[in-house]
Amino acid sequence: MSHVGVPRGTVRKRRTLALLATGVLTIPALAGCTSSDRVTTVAIVVPQDVAAAGRDVVADGGTVNWAIDAMPTTFNAFQADADATTTRITGALLPTLFPLDTKGTPRMNPDYLESAKVIEREPKQVVLYRLNQQAVWSDGREIGAPDFVAQWRALRGKDSAFWTARNAGYDRIERIERGKTDLEVRVTFAKPYGDWRSLFSPLYPKQVTSSPAAFNDRARTTLAATSGPFRLRSVKKGAGTVTLTRNPNWWGSAAKLDSLVFRAVKPQDRVQALVDGKVDIADIDAAAAHRIVAAARDKGGNGQPLTHGPGSEIGPAAAMRSWALAHGSDEKAAAAARASREKTRKAAELYATEQDGLRDYVVRKSLEPAYTQLALNGESGPLADERVRRAVARALNRQELVDTVLGPLGLPAAPLGSHLALAGQPGYEDNSGALGEQDTKKAQALLADAGWTRGGAMKKSDGTKAGSKGEKAKGGEHGKAEPADKAAKADKSDDNKPGDDNKPREDEETSPGHVLAPAPAAAVQSAALLRQADAFTTARAVADTTESARGRVAGQNRGPGGAVGAYAPMGTAAPSAPARAADSVRDALGKDGKPLTLRFVLPSGPGSESLRAVGEKISTMLDAIGIRTEIIKVADAGYFKDHVASGAYDLALYSWPATAYPATDDRPIFAKPVPATDGSLLVEQNYTRIGTDHIDQLFDEALSELDEGAAQDLLKQADARIWAAAASIPLYQRPQLVATDRELVNVGAFGFGVPHYQDIGFKKPQAAGSPANRKK
Repeated sequence: MSHVGVPRGTVRKRRTLALLATGVLTIPALAGCTSSDRVTTVAIVVPQDVAAAGRDVVADGGTVNWAIDAMPTTFNAFQADADATTTRITGALLPTLFPLDTKGTPRMNPDYLESAKVIEREPKQVVLYRLNQQAVWSDGREIGAPDFVAQWRALRGKDSAFWTARNAGYDRIERIERGKTDLEVRVTFAKPYGDWRSLFSPLYPKQVTSSPAAFNDRARTTLAATSGPFRLRSVKKGAGTVTLTRNPNWWGSAAKLDSLVFRAVKPQDRVQALVDGKVDIADIDAAAAHRIVAAARDKGGNGQPLTHGPGSEIGPAAAMRSWALAHGSDEKAAAAARASREKTRKAAELYATEQDGLRDYVVRKSLEPAYTQLALNGESGPLADERVRRAVARALNRQELVDTVLGPLGLPAAPLGSHLALAGQPGYEDNSGALGEQDTKKAQALLADAGWTRGGAMKKSDGTKAGSKGEKAKGGEHGKAEPADKAAKADKSDDNKPGDDNKPREDEETSPGHVLAPAPAAAVQSAALLRQADAFTTARAVADTTESARGRVAGQNRGPGGAVGAYAPMGTAAPSAPARAADSVRDALGKDGKPLTLRFVLPSGPGSESLRAVGEKISTMLDAIGIRTEIIKVADAGYFKDHVASGAYDLALYSWPATAYPATDDRPIFAKPVPATDGSLLVEQNYTRIGTDHIDQLFDEALSELDEGAAQDLLKQADARIWAAAASIPLYQRPQLVATDRELVNVGAFGFGVPHYQDIGFKKPQAAGSPANRKK
């Protein structure tokens, strides 16, 4: 609710990329990871919070209204505009062969499969699916090989008539055929594919995937057949509802609810919808969570006024002054005071009424399977220099940033140590030591080595740049220079630039968008960093993953009808930092007469308060090492498309969803940009524009590795390299706050897990209790 996220399958943009310069890190090569720069954070695993209950205590019947942000644009999960709403609804209607468990691990779904495994590795990988013999579509037809074949042909990428957002994995399949019986599906791969469990989920009936017309158009508004505990009953755009009803032909455990209604409610309208009883389940932000918790705390207050909400901030002295003004001899002042008091009284009454309604709900909280990162755009400008990116990273106190978001919610907080897995997942390991911990002095040294000095903003260049052309040497990781020193010659083939990286452009010396290679000493240090990344992936320690949850969500003084604070319109710069001395320009870091200033783009809308708070803290941390930030607040609607995806930023905060298949899903996020035939640059989903050949190679090897342990080791190596590149700095796993009716069970903050829709329902009434579905 309070974070900007990037959906998988976001339309890929083409951008140009400037050369990267080498970074410097004054550390020795690691041998067994003994450097003081080694970082190990404790992985904190937060369980899901769903009011788990056995089916025997769940009542039969009832309707649940579940809030969604907007009506689904499509029911086809493989189209570019499919979103979380599409996933939520199709999860109750279509087969998911390997849903994720509470630890983010794919588990075979016995409702659809009796078994699924690799039966041959040589000469080619073969996977055999044995289907549950009871599994049928809503039209009575058995689920079988024709459905698998039709989906493969639609998604493999060979027929452009099918408008698909992705074909990863399907493009590696050579053929699909019936096995020994109709219940067996045999899939042969042309190239090994370790993430084969990601395929055919959701599985669509062949009526949807056998023709472009059905796939592209009809599946946007309806589904020809379904196969889940619920079936699609109606889609009413005018009312903003999608209604599902219990599937009478479902062979698994029957759905407890009669119907499930997904109702479009904007995030800012969720509190009112809860108060009015229009929804029973809703994702909420921190402010709404505070109100619900406060409502429960205030229950039975013996008629005492609330200590929060409108008017609660007025102390005795202010109240007495207000009364005096309202009853004073100055008629104009008295009238204004009486009007103000009446306005406050009505607001307080409305707020109290809303709080009464919110007592019917409870907040379920966990950590969402998604993480927020600080992205550094390395396309051009100061951040094209690897040393500046590393200085930014090493200036950050990530624990303080995590505490800012998760601490007030009573959620355990620890900085995230991986780009490719979250705490609790089998492949998680803290690889942040490949970059190093917070160190102000080393951050300042990196900036100095890059040529950014105090008073540099006042000087004009004498023609000699840090890492000038006369000091250049060829090769090296991230496009950095290589001196004769043997230690700096490792990984010569690994670079960070598209095309012929070792040939400078003819206009390179005068082009402000390109940074020249640094001095040989800098390259030696950069090579040391890469050796550290290599050593880090071969000598890891097991971190204690146990830490108890801290505190509870506290109450918050906030009035109804709006978020705390004012939000500037698009393009409005944030208020400047506290006034500095008159000689601040002279003291600021600069080079060649230009100050070191970075554009920090943040969303301005309601619900993004915590993101802006994190951004302000990052700005303060960077200020401490001499980096100035220009915070630009922009409208939420254009934040990602107009700024992040287009590259119109230096620093930005946004989120990526977690995945059980990082070799498939995360490769586009960290892939090295490559030049297109028209001269532009293909960045895929790598909006930092930073990547290396070595990282790509590790992803490719992991994708083809059928041994899960070996694949995880390759991905950990890739993650260490991503940390070393210092373009994406993971900060924290996002909080997940869900308001639910107090009587509902088996629903709430699912964390990694997925809903078991058939088990959701109201608790059976107790002897002296209310009916199970008291509101319906």
